[in-house]
Amino acid sequence: MDELDDERLRALLPGLRRFARSLTGDAANADDLVQAALERALRRWATRREDDALQAWLFSIVYRQFLDEHRRAKRWQRVLGLFAPQQHTQSPSAEQVHAGRSMLALFAQLPAEQRALLLLVSVEGFSYREVADSLGIPIGTVMSRLSRAREKLRSLGEGGTPAAPALRVLK
Repeated sequence: MDELDDERLRALLPGLRRFARSLTGDAANADDLVQAALERALRRWATRREDDALQAWLFSIVYRQFLDEHRRAKRWQRVLGLFAPQQHTQSPSAEQVHAGRSMLALFAQLPAEQRALLLLVSVEGFSYREVADSLGIPIGTVMSRLSRAREKLRSLGEGGTPAAPALRVLK
């Protein structure tokens, strides 16, 4: 493997930040996520794939770093819940309800896995195969999850809930 190409890495940063922002929903957390992922990538630079897969490799690291941090946060929430008094959640304000009608808010309502797939395919231009390889899931799973994500986003945009599939009675 050859040396670290600073220019290629810098060219990938905006896409990595967009992807991280779609996962975290917050610019500061997204920057932290990208930084942690890049640190992990640099520590494992010798194990990276061939040069033409650098982008997919880095996106995969960002996604896995997000999942790791998300799991870690859930564990800490459970531990804190044992020691801290339960706090009641507040209902959303009128501004939050209004913002929920915009497309970005609809996108944010999707599960992280669906947001990640939509962003990788629609915004970053990854092929289904590249996404499958990056996330370590079968290509058929990518296609079905992407279909469900698009349907859910479409349904949410129309103000409804995703329709349950129609079942037929067989005799």
